[in-house]
Amino acid sequence: MNDVILHAVNVRKSYILGRVVLKVLKGVSLAVQRGEFLAIMGSSGSGKSTLLHILGALDLPDEGQVTFENQDVFRVSNARRDRLRNANFGFVFQFYHLLPELNVLENTVLPGMVGTSILGWLSQGVQRRRHAAELLERLGLGERIKHRPNELSGGERQRVAIARALVNRPQVLLADEPTGNLDAATGKEILSVLKALNEEGQTIVMVTHDPAVAAAAHRIVHLADGRVMDRKT
Repeated sequence: MNDVILHAVNVRKSYILGRVVLKVLKGVSLAVQRGEFLAIMGSSGSGKSTLLHILGALDLPDEGQVTFENQDVFRVSNARRDRLRNANFGFVFQFYHLLPELNVLENTVLPGMVGTSILGWLSQGVQRRRHAAELLERLGLGERIKHRPNELSGGERQRVAIARALVNRPQVLLADEPTGNLDAATGKEILSVLKALNEEGQTIVMVTHDPAVAAAAHRIVHLADGRVMDRKT
């Protein structure tokens, strides 16, 4: 693989906590190849989640550059960046972030509604709901689409979160500790889902503190004290 889809150069990020400046990222550079399954490992506080959020344009760096398909995502308007993020990045988080008042299908189609007018949704809504239902069926949730999140197991909720992340057909799937809230057996099931998606060409960047989880990736980047320490294949 020699096609870089996502590239971070000298990314720095600090947070002000009262009178203290907490330096989280201290000049991180990282290239993600198209079709790669990359794991970012690090202990709590190493900056790995902050890096993932900046790679996905959810957070702004203090310094440095992030390019997606050679476009600097932080040198465009906020509206343009929002559209780019919604169309090209899918996000999976440790705690699912499903809306409890919506059922499985409604949670899954939510990203497709962002930025869509009422008329646009009326014309495309049926097709998008069909696509969401197909994703859920593929992830083993075909009989659960009318259930609410509190009626699902942890593994099922994470599968819904993965379907939601994929519903806009993103170029890059960003997963922040996707197995961190699951037991070992269920975590392995979620990893199998991610590996299958990657085998079909989905680019995945996953944050984890667990070496066994990271081992599912093509490549592991180690982050410590806000810096990339080494890379292992």
